[in-house]
Amino acid sequence: MNVLTHWIQTPAARALGWTLFHFLWEGIAIAAILAVALVFLRGSRVRYGAACVALAAMLVACAGTFIRVMPDQPAPRPVPIKRLATAAAGNLPPAAPKPFRAEDLLPWTAPVWIAGVLLLHLRTMAGWLAVRRLRRSALAVPPVWQERLAELAEGVRLSVPVALLETCRVDVPVVIGYLRPAILMPLGLLAGMPTDHLEAILLHELAHIRRRDYLVNLLQTVAENLLFYHPAVWWISGVIRAERENCCDDLVVAVRGDAHRYAVALTALESRRITGEPALAATGGDLMKRIHRLLDRPEPPHAALTPAFSAGLILVTAAVALAAWQPNPQEQVRQQKGAVAASPYRKWLTEDVAYIITAREGAAFNALTTDDEREKFIEQFWLRRDPTPGTVENEMKEEHYRRIAYTNQKYSTPAGLPGWKTDRGRVYITYGPPDEIESHPSGSATVAFPYEQWMYRHIAGIGDNIIVAFDDEGRNGEYHMTKDPSVRPADKAVVRLDALWPDTVKRGEMPRRLRSAGSLMANGLIALIAPDGEIQPGQTAVVMLGKDTASARVARVENGVVMVQLDAPPPAGAQVGDLVDAAVNIETLRDVVWVGRPAIARPNSTGTVFKIDPDGKTATLVPVRFGRHSVNMIEIVSGLQPGDRIILSDMSAYAHFGKVEIQ
Repeated sequence: MNVLTHWIQTPAARALGWTLFHFLWEGIAIAAILAVALVFLRGSRVRYGAACVALAAMLVACAGTFIRVMPDQPAPRPVPIKRLATAAAGNLPPAAPKPFRAEDLLPWTAPVWIAGVLLLHLRTMAGWLAVRRLRRSALAVPPVWQERLAELAEGVRLSVPVALLETCRVDVPVVIGYLRPAILMPLGLLAGMPTDHLEAILLHELAHIRRRDYLVNLLQTVAENLLFYHPAVWWISGVIRAERENCCDDLVVAVRGDAHRYAVALTALESRRITGEPALAATGGDLMKRIHRLLDRPEPPHAALTPAFSAGLILVTAAVALAAWQPNPQEQVRQQKGAVAASPYRKWLTEDVAYIITAREGAAFNALTTDDEREKFIEQFWLRRDPTPGTVENEMKEEHYRRIAYTNQKYSTPAGLPGWKTDRGRVYITYGPPDEIESHPSGSATVAFPYEQWMYRHIAGIGDNIIVAFDDEGRNGEYHMTKDPSVRPADKAVVRLDALWPDTVKRGEMPRRLRSAGSLMANGLIALIAPDGEIQPGQTAVVMLGKDTASARVARVENGVVMVQLDAPPPAGAQVGDLVDAAVNIETLRDVVWVGRPAIARPNSTGTVFKIDPDGKTATLVPVRFGRHSVNMIEIVSGLQPGDRIILSDMSAYAHFGKVEIQ
């Protein structure tokens, strides 16, 4: 006790106490800044990076505060021998009692903090030892799965060898190890799930290894142990873990291309999930929130921005202070009506990606109604074009904006036309820099005006040795394209009738059914992913179990999962974990115009379809407003009449023709 009492009186203990005190408001400030930033940041990689920077900033702030409040240590001065003798003799007057001050208690927080840090580090060490035992006790998987894992690792450009093991001590797949990474699978999972689901789950775990999440999680745990007493630290750490999982989910979707099937695989894992996980495993995040995110159903903003309690108090206070500055409701309505035309999203659509966005993507973007949906669309737009998904850089996006900047600098006209709007700018942005340029700024012996010819050795989808010609007949610096590389001889759209799926528009009753997928559970229960909020308890459903059909009824809806109860015992041969396809009966629409659902039709949106002309020899592209949908039917709000025949097949490749010939 004497040693502790002596240490409490040292400058180091006092400085540490003040550091712990000051970090209370410093942590609140950093968490509040991150909470505000998360409102505007949409990409999972950007949000993950912001949260990591915030956690690192907390460590830097804590260390900087300690250095700042630590007093300089003066060199010790010799004490005269006579003074020592006098003090020993008791001739000094008694010291006056020191008044109590609250700050005198701060040094006592230092040993409490040190004890907490030691206990948490001991817990971390115990978790590390548990992970080692877990690896030693795990079983090797069949060689075919180890080979398949190697193929998947090669597909995501992961050169580090990864072991695939099975154990009964985990309920969800877990990545352990940094120098010798391994994926632990629950015992029996490899034999109890469809192959494509398992491959998607393994891709997710490989993404953790490629991103070195195990090492980052270890460093994150050290930060949590050092700053354990501040709630904001645990909130930021939770954001890091959630966004880490989202980053890996994005890589899986980018590689596999089917978010719905991946969401079904995660739903099956939810039934196996328990709370216990290895302390150092590279896992984290709410599984149901991840499933909703994959299905483009993001969590409410307040759920995604639940900071530490203290930070929340500051944000609420700021919101109250700013309430008087909010515009009146009438002004908000006027602003919302002109939001699309004046927003940066319109500029993104009509300028930034005007030459590379497809007609189908443009129609889908125009149908979006909220900024959150538009941000998600833009993120996915660039993710689909990223040649190296899963990395921080998106080379395609960077190259595209470099081309725009180059054309604005190089090809802007004296009349003020931006370079990206000129013909040369459009070709450069679309196809990249040419392999050769033949420029004649003063004309030639046979041509009296300036002109250029660009040569591309190869343009994908067009051909080899493509020549693009530009003339400046007006001698005003504005070159016009005289030879379009995308227009080829006999450029004509012809489709075969036997390759099409036509249907006739009808008027009458349209039963609405919503389709969902899930897995069979015990006692005849089926867990389905809720496609939207229209599924309610008591609604009937038709369930497909393999080749068998069974009737069922919605029992309850909770946490985004629909629990369906079979009306009779499962068919013979059905097993827990089997993939289930179900159609839930929602309602019957009466006296509506409807048709079979086209391949690219989205409910409550505007799109285009090819309507077969009366002669049956051609089809014309027409705009259509779609309404409510069913499994394979959709309501027609405008654009088509009963009796019209349309093509349901995916015709997006012919959308730029406007009319196709049917043979």
